[in-house]
Amino acid sequence: MGAGRIVTDAVSFMGIPEAELTPKVRDALMSLMAEVERLRREVEQVRKRLGDSEELADLDPLLPVLNRRAFVRELNRVVAYGRRYKESAGLVYFDIDNFKQVNDAHGHAGGDAALKHIAEIIAANIRESDVVGRLGGDEFGVILARTDEPAANAKAKALMLLMSMHPLLIEGEEIPLSISAGAIAFTGEDDPLEALARADKAMYRTKRTRA
Repeated sequence: MGAGRIVTDAVSFMGIPEAELTPKVRDALMSLMAEVERLRREVEQVRKRLGDSEELADLDPLLPVLNRRAFVRELNRVVAYGRRYKESAGLVYFDIDNFKQVNDAHGHAGGDAALKHIAEIIAANIRESDVVGRLGGDEFGVILARTDEPAANAKAKALMLLMSMHPLLIEGEEIPLSISAGAIAFTGEDDPLEALARADKAMYRTKRTRA
């Protein structure tokens, strides 16, 4: 934008008659408009930083998935959606089998690598509308949008199979990993935390049958 356009905009905005546009007034207007533009850019930068900070606050500190707080918030959102549109959703809850042994044998770096490996496989095998989060330690959850219980169970079994087919590689060594997963369906009539607890129990039922 040229200086003439800036001054013209300022004049039309402030209602200053053209005859009063002395060189000093013109310079003052140009300085004022430049300051306004600078402040506008600063506000945009602050808004972007706040948005980035909010996004980072939702992520797990180790993995590119939601943390528990953000996951529960999304669970509440999906419950509200189900209440409004009368649709069910699926919830898969799983943990890594014998995760302590991975840590003991390969150290915390090996445990972190296992968690990242699991998260990457999950992220690559869910829809964009689905949500994955780390619920604590080696426990994860996946919200499956617009899904009934048979489909949720099928997805849980598919994820368990995928994990068994993709061992973790550490310095050329294959480390077999497996997960135990349980799945439920929930609707807009469910309490989000109760749904999470039911999925957790379903996961432990699976674990007992695989022991």
